[in-house]
Amino acid sequence: MSAWIYVIIGVVLGFVIVWGVRKTTGFVAQSPSDYEDAAPEFDARKHLKGPILCEGVIFGPLGRVSSRFVAEFEGSWEGNNGVLKEHFTYDDGSIQNREWRLTVADDGSLSATADDVIGKGVGQQSGPTVLLKYDIKLPEESGGHVLKTVDWMYLTQNGTIMNRSQFRKFGIKVAELVATLRPKDMG
Repeated sequence: MSAWIYVIIGVVLGFVIVWGVRKTTGFVAQSPSDYEDAAPEFDARKHLKGPILCEGVIFGPLGRVSSRFVAEFEGSWEGNNGVLKEHFTYDDGSIQNREWRLTVADDGSLSATADDVIGKGVGQQSGPTVLLKYDIKLPEESGGHVLKTVDWMYLTQNGTIMNRSQFRKFGIKVAELVATLRPKDMG
């Protein structure tokens, strides 16, 4: 065989190894079962209800902060169906309003829709966590790309929620969001 064949085999093998490691370790490899016996218990109907304050940062593809934001959310529920209205103010002065429509099933599974979500997001409540996976379409002024999203929320003992989301295009992480959410009455 020629040397080029060995180079091609090496490159393909390298990609397979990197892909395998990424799928079995790190953020995207988490599973709701990893948290099922931990406390406190996250219930979206309780913890995403009423006025909520949110602060966060968005990291770009090189790991540097590309944007910061503050937001006010308002969650309301009728049984297992809820609406989470979000009002974001970004560090550049821009404003964004979003609305999630959520359904929690008796087994803790979630489904969610929003105007910028393609199809339906699906997820699971488990112990102190909520996982939600969905495809989001960015606004046209941000390129209009559709990104695969893995969104985890972790409930802390004092009721604060830590939110970490990763956004991927063609399997490559292009952005990450880290935020805190807390009931407005916590100050």
